[in-house]
Amino acid sequence: MRLLRSRPMLGLVLVSLVATIVGIALVLVINWFPVQASTAAGDIDLLYDVLLIASVPIFVLVMAVVIYSVLAFRVEPDDLSDGEPIHGNTKLEIVWVTIPFIMVSLLAVYGWVVLDDIEASEPNALIVEVTGQQFAWSYRYPEQGFNSDTLVLAKDRPVEFDINTGDVLHDFWVPAFRLKTDAVPGITTKIRVTPSRIGTYDVVCAELCGIGHSTMRSSVRVVSPSSYEAWAAERKRRKQEQDKEADAGTGLAAAGAGAPVGYLPGVAGGGG
Repeated sequence: MRLLRSRPMLGLVLVSLVATIVGIALVLVINWFPVQASTAAGDIDLLYDVLLIASVPIFVLVMAVVIYSVLAFRVEPDDLSDGEPIHGNTKLEIVWVTIPFIMVSLLAVYGWVVLDDIEASEPNALIVEVTGQQFAWSYRYPEQGFNSDTLVLAKDRPVEFDINTGDVLHDFWVPAFRLKTDAVPGITTKIRVTPSRIGTYDVVCAELCGIGHSTMRSSVRVVSPSSYEAWAAERKRRKQEQDKEADAGTGLAAAGAGAPVGYLPGVAGGGG
């Protein structure tokens, strides 16, 4: 306390330093995200930690100056005089503009490098068309030619999501993958991801899209490549059977439309 009273600026620096160390330790201990389930998750989590480490000292410095100013320069209750005119300090202004500019520029470059890396196209990528509508997600696998209400992906195989919406604005988000993007009417947005962990993870709409927004949740199953191939083969088989049944129904309908009134197929003399 004597140090704070005799040399307030030194005391302010020491308190800020301690608060910064404690703050950085605290934000790094907190588990901000769910399990990492994609190859991009580690890089994104590291970027987030770097942003936190850079943000804590700035926050502490600003709050320390504000608190010190309130305590050291507060006026007496009966003091109604104007404050003394103060001329700007050019050197100080240059410092507090230059340092944040350098920090923000470096962080922006780092973020761009991470984004460019995780958005790079990969060979043999699985294309999945995602459609959002109030209040559900649906998926189409154009290469295999079938639709699904469940998103199933193969571990370690790159995936490219082509995301659309059938009505209003939605946001396709898989927290375990650390990637999300808007589903915008009339526009196809894309994100790329490579699942790296077998399991079942949440698919969430992260954009307020109506009264049922909170119920617009689905899941993605990441399975082994062999399990995925078996699942896809079964879905294709079902789709082929459905197509055959639909074709047969269309043929019967066409035959019935061309028959005379009262005619019953297979009955001699028709309907009499």
